[in-house]
Amino acid sequence: MSAERLLPRYTIDDYQHWRGDWELWNGFAIAMSPSPFGRHQAVLSRLHFALGVAIEKSGCSAEAIVELDWIISDDTVVRPDVIIVCGDPPERHLQSPPGLAAEVLSESTKQNDLNFKRDLYESQGVSTYLILDPDLNRVTRLRLQADGGYESTDHHEQVTVQVCDDCILSIDVAKLFR
Repeated sequence: MSAERLLPRYTIDDYQHWRGDWELWNGFAIAMSPSPFGRHQAVLSRLHFALGVAIEKSGCSAEAIVELDWIISDDTVVRPDVIIVCGDPPERHLQSPPGLAAEVLSESTKQNDLNFKRDLYESQGVSTYLILDPDLNRVTRLRLQADGGYESTDHHEQVTVQVCDDCILSIDVAKLFR
C-alpha cells in the first residue's frame, strides 16, 4: 500500500473553510506559506501594472487580476500570481481557463511552478503561461500549440503575447526586473 493512498483527500467544500493561503491539487492540500519575499512581490506588482497598461493600450476587453482562485474541479484549486481574464472579471472565483497565467518564481514554489502548474495549465488549455525568473531577469513564454503542448521561448528584452483571440500585449522585460 502506498503512502499516498493514506493521505487525506479534500474537495472544494473543505477548501472553502480553510484559513490561510492554500491551494488544492487533485485533492491534496498545498500550503502557500510563508509569503513570498520583497523581490518576488515587486516583480509581481510590476507585471500586474505592465499587463494592465498593455490591456488599456490595446483596447481589448480583458482584465489583469492578481492571486484569484481558479476552481478547476471539485478537487483542484490554484491561485496563479497573475491571470488575464477575457471579458468581465468573475464575481467570485475563476471557473474557466484564463487567457494568460503568470507565476513569479521563488525558492519555495519554483518546482511547483515549473512542473505541476506547467502541466496543469497546459492540460487545461491556458493559451499562454508566463514564468518570470527574478534570479535570471528572464521571462519564459509558454504558448499552447495546435497539438495541445506548450512551445517555450525565453525573453530578456520584450515579450509579446496574444490573449482573448484578438488582444496583443507587449511588455518590456527589463522594467519588470529593474
